[in-house]
Amino acid sequence: MSTAFRPVTRALPGLKSALLDALAVVSPTSCAGCAAPDRSLCSACSAALAPNVREVDLHGLPVTYAHEYGGVVRSVLAAYKDGGRTDVAGRLAPALAAAIASALREHAPPVTAHPVRLVTVHLVTVPSSRSARRARGFSPVRLLLAHAGLRTEPALRARRQSADQAHLTIQGRRENRDHWLAPRGALAGRHVLLVDDILTTGATLLEARRALASGGAHVIGAAVLARTPRRNPVPEALGGRSGTIREPP
Repeated sequence: MSTAFRPVTRALPGLKSALLDALAVVSPTSCAGCAAPDRSLCSACSAALAPNVREVDLHGLPVTYAHEYGGVVRSVLAAYKDGGRTDVAGRLAPALAAAIASALREHAPPVTAHPVRLVTVHLVTVPSSRSARRARGFSPVRLLLAHAGLRTEPALRARRQSADQAHLTIQGRRENRDHWLAPRGALAGRHVLLVDDILTTGATLLEARRALASGGAHVIGAAVLARTPRRNPVPEALGGRSGTIREPP
C-alpha cells in the first residue's frame, strides 16, 4: 500500500506548482518583490525575506530588526503597505516574529523566584495616522502580528493628528512626533515591547517610549521588521546618537 502512494507523495511539489499556475490564469498576479508574473512572491524573493536578526542601540532603547530596508525587502514592504498587497503578509510575518522573539530573549525581565512568577511582556504598536488608516484600510503591523499568532495591547493613543512621516525631513519627523502620543489605560508597572514595521530616524519609537514611560510602563526595547540605514543619527534633541549594531546569538 505504501508503494502505491509513493508516486503521489513525490508529485506533491509539482502538483502545488500546477495549482498555482492554474490560479494565476483565473486571478493574474505578480511577485511583490520583482514583478515576475504568476506568483505573489517568487522563490528568489521569498528566500531574500529570510530574517537576519540584529540589534541597534537607539539612545538606550535596544531595537531588534530582521532586515536592512533595501532591495527585495523594500519592494515587498512598499507593495504590502501602500500597494494593497496584503497577500504577502504571511510571508513577512515570520521575520517580524523572529525579531520579537530575539528581543524577548535578550531583554525580557528575569523570572521572579519568591513566589515563582513569569513576568508578562506586552506587545504595543504605534497607532497609525488617520490618513494612513483611510488610505490603506488596515494596520500593517497588526496584520503581520495576527499572521504570527500574536496580539497587541492598545496602550497608546494619538493626542492630535499626525502627518505621514514618509516624506518629512529629520527635523520634520521630530516636530511631527513631538508629544504626539499619550498612554492609554493602566500601565503602571507593566513591561512593554514596542513593535513597528520600519525604523528610520527613530523619532516614532522614542516618542512611543516617552509616552509609555509617562504612564508608568517599563519599555524593555523595540522590535521592527526592517531598519533603514541612515548617514545621520537621530537629532540630539531626541537624545540620538550613532547606534551600535549587535547580532544576537
